[in-house]
Amino acid sequence: MENRVAMISIVVEDYSAAESVNALLHQFGQYIIGRMGIPYRARKISLISVAIDAPGDQISALSGKLGMIPGASSKTVYAKIGA
Repeated sequence: MENRVAMISIVVEDYSAAESVNALLHQFGQYIIGRMGIPYRARKISLISVAIDAPGDQISALSGKLGMIPGASSKTVYAKIGA
């Protein structure tokens, strides 16, 4: 399967979800180009953006698993190149 480039945006609303989010990102680390996390203490949330270059099924798997973590939500945007 051909690799796709995507951005995954994650909002962690419950700090207890952070460990699960980080474990998943570590599991898919071979595909991650880079990531940026911003703790927004005033609102007690964390904002994470992840740039990824991976087969489409791996991106979907990561996105789906992130979406199943209570206290976290995510959205994925795919680049049009290579589509």
